[in-house]
Amino acid sequence: MTIVSTCCPFGLSNVTKCINFVQIKEAKTMVKYNFKKITVVPNGKQFVDIVLSRTQRQTPTVVHKGDRICKLRSFYMRKVKFTESNFNEKLSAIIDEFPRLKEIQPFYEDLLHVLYNKDHYKLALGQVNTAKNKISKIAMDYVKLLKHGDSLYRCKCLKVAALGRMCTVMKGIGPSLAYLEQVRQHIARLPSIDPNTRTLLICGCPNVGKSSFMNKVTRADVAVQPYAFTTKSLFLGHTDYKCLRYQVIDTPGLLDREIEDRNIIELCSITALAHIRAAVLFFLDISGSCGYTIAQQASLFHNIKSVFKNKPLVIVCNKTDLMPMENLSEEDRKLIEEMKDEAMKTEMGASEEAVILEMSTLTEEGVMFHVAMPKSRDDQERLPCIPQVAGEKEKRKTEKDLEDENGGAGVYSASLKKNYILAKEEWKDDIIPEICDCHNVADFVDSDILNRLEELTSEESLRKAEEEEVGFEIEGEELTEKEKNDLAAIRKKKALLIEESRLKKSNAQNRAAVPRKFDKDKKFTRKRMGRELSSLGLDPSSALNRARSKSRGRKRERYDDLSNDAMDVDVNDDEQHKKKKMCLRSKSRSLSRSRSVSRPPHEVVPGEGFKDSSQKIKAIKIGHKSHRKRDKAARRGEADRVIPSLKPKHLFSGKRGNGKNQRR
Repeated sequence: MTIVSTCCPFGLSNVTKCINFVQIKEAKTMVKYNFKKITVVPNGKQFVDIVLSRTQRQTPTVVHKGDRICKLRSFYMRKVKFTESNFNEKLSAIIDEFPRLKEIQPFYEDLLHVLYNKDHYKLALGQVNTAKNKISKIAMDYVKLLKHGDSLYRCKCLKVAALGRMCTVMKGIGPSLAYLEQVRQHIARLPSIDPNTRTLLICGCPNVGKSSFMNKVTRADVAVQPYAFTTKSLFLGHTDYKCLRYQVIDTPGLLDREIEDRNIIELCSITALAHIRAAVLFFLDISGSCGYTIAQQASLFHNIKSVFKNKPLVIVCNKTDLMPMENLSEEDRKLIEEMKDEAMKTEMGASEEAVILEMSTLTEEGVMFHVAMPKSRDDQERLPCIPQVAGEKEKRKTEKDLEDENGGAGVYSASLKKNYILAKEEWKDDIIPEICDCHNVADFVDSDILNRLEELTSEESLRKAEEEEVGFEIEGEELTEKEKNDLAAIRKKKALLIEESRLKKSNAQNRAAVPRKFDKDKKFTRKRMGRELSSLGLDPSSALNRARSKSRGRKRERYDDLSNDAMDVDVNDDEQHKKKKMCLRSKSRSLSRSRSVSRPPHEVVPGEGFKDSSQKIKAIKIGHKSHRKRDKAARRGEADRVIPSLKPKHLFSGKRGNGKNQRR
């Protein structure tokens, strides 16, 4: 359905004739400016990071000290030239993509000047161009110096200096790049106005109904509020009339004051009125509800009438629902007549009916909508027809429908087997066998395994009970009732200790043993053990002696004791000799352990082949001198990584054709 919106057909048709005449007279090609395609401008630091990372990625990164000097020079010259070309490419793109004020339409030139101050704009682009030329000169100078570089170190220093100076230049224009990025973001939001196409330009005081009319006749959605300066920039819409497309521009409201006192919002409207060849619709609020009287609005009209020259002008008397034209006073009517006379004086002056229009954007009186409908070819009524096949077709249930019917998500589980193509439908729900080592796992599963487990558990419990009854026999002898009670108490205590130890392990309390002097609780002492054993009716003397012997260290046998034992007549001479040997061996072992393992470097160890320590010191000095020169030169040594084949065979073997072999 096509919606054609017009205001008073006889009025707009005359405006259309005027616009078409202007278009034929100017005979200009239609040019559209799309500022949304301008590339994002990075700041100085981002610019440097982008270019240097590209240089690192797209140029060779390995050079050897032993290469020829011409190869070293070309390696670093390539890096400098590549960096300079990247900077130039990006800076040239910025200069070319941003509009040049002298080459664009005067409307956009003045609009950019109003919004951003064209002096600052030109200065920022000029600094970018200067930086581009500086980088080119720096690259040229350092390439000349690199041609005469005499070493790897000199060439590398020149490359670093060249790239450093380029980055310094880029960081110097950081504020200009930030300003251009802000300009790019702002002009990308400007409407794409074509200054050379058929245009209706709406102007007038604030809050007189301009945006409401714009929303009625176009598909634009301009904010409408009951206060002044709701519209703060130019808004663009399109409408069709008699198969022709018109662009409609809604401008911010104007106040009756000098051009020097106007703000940026008002200057946008003045710029559009001054440069765009369009039919001007000057809106007049005859009810005075906008806050301005007809006299104030007429004063504004006469103040800006110079920009209406050579343009079709229509005075739109809006809000007739609040104040009809018949109820106006004589003074107001006289002011409207003066405005009508000024409109008739324009070059494209039309009839009186086309100059003044009456309308109400609220009640849509005077604003008519024509909806294009197809013409009927005859008087026969044709009802919509739905094919029978389409009506009988049942909707196939999806998995989502099945899920909703069966409890929703988390309850319903989709079956993946229902779409299996099998010979019989009942096979779909069969359990798929699990195969392991070419055997079916189901063949080895016992169905009565749970019953058997219960039988084994009961049998085990019976055996434990029998063992407890028979367990009080020691070495085939039956114990008395008192001994059985004592043994039961000991086993119970042992079980409690085991349980306590397990509990400590589970609670991460299994710490290192604390020295006895710090054991304030004194849970495990010999005296306590003796008391407990005595309370059970047992003799604790042997246990205490064994505990005492374990707590004390092993008594070291001394040679003096051996000499005293030698006086004993009961000891044989052979046993005395063996004991003496063992004592001497343990003494030598203790001496070797007490001696420190480390020794001074000049100490001579038997088997090294040195006569004395002075000879060994001299040999160590000669060894140090032998590899001192090699260490200074940082040459490859025995312990360094070695690449045995510097020329891989698959690159340097095979048939060799005629010609030079330099590039192999």
